[in-house]
Amino acid sequence: MAVTYDYYRIFYFVAKYRSFTRAAHILMNSQPNITRAMNNLEQELGCTLFLRSHRGVSLTSEGEKLFAHVQLAQEQFQAAEAELASDKALGKGCVSLGVSEIALHCLLLPVLRRYHLSYPGVHIRITNCSAPQAIAAVKSGQMEFAVVTMPEDQDKTLRELPLVDVQDIVVAGLQFADLKGKTLSFGEIIGYPLICLGRETKTFEFYSSLFADHGLILDPDIEVAATDQILPLVKNDLGLGFLPGALAEDAIKKGDIFEIHLKEKIPARHICMVWDPRRPIGIAARELEKMIREAAILRKK
Repeated sequence: MAVTYDYYRIFYFVAKYRSFTRAAHILMNSQPNITRAMNNLEQELGCTLFLRSHRGVSLTSEGEKLFAHVQLAQEQFQAAEAELASDKALGKGCVSLGVSEIALHCLLLPVLRRYHLSYPGVHIRITNCSAPQAIAAVKSGQMEFAVVTMPEDQDKTLRELPLVDVQDIVVAGLQFADLKGKTLSFGEIIGYPLICLGRETKTFEFYSSLFADHGLILDPDIEVAATDQILPLVKNDLGLGFLPGALAEDAIKKGDIFEIHLKEKIPARHICMVWDPRRPIGIAARELEKMIREAAILRKK
């Protein structure tokens, strides 16, 4: 038996309001069409659903049984439609994204603030992660997209959009003041205590490869799990650190640290958006993605 959904929808409104005429008005249809549809439904189901009288209609016992199921289904449909309409208007919803610390501080914070002010009903779930962690989470569907620092091409099944460049610098605390104004090579820097991200990160891989290109082995004195741990360690004179210039800017202006100029150039890296084209993302996520792209374009101007 293949009864059309339209028949059940019409049945719901006729049964709810006990009137063919009122159901026709709500459904913007004619009363004869509504009556004909219910006659067809009764024929297909092989039972009488309505008792008709000059006062209107009432449900038979079979009609009551059917209505109990149809009412639940129809109200679930209506709730889903209302939820989707609210999501479309961004009155509510959820965005799940992975973000590296560098991306957060160098690009995303003002975007997230503007997004939250515009759509306060949307729940934002941010996971702090490295590029490899972000790639795994996006591929598994745990995150809708990620914004991370990518030193090189990644998984070819994912799409990657470069947003803005990140230029790292070498910084030192006041204990190393004798280095102010000097221009050092990588070979000279490696003779000082160094602070950088751990060996499991793409950033360490990036710097290890960079030093290897100059015939050097990167063996830092201090390895940290997060970029924001480097600055306080540098301030406290535990070594020279590699930091994005944007993250070191305020501390340099205050005189807490200073930049060490290099003879060799540290190649720029990119803050990238990463997503899986095989997985559709929600309405709320699409709007945030759009705002991030627009912010990146403005940064480049």
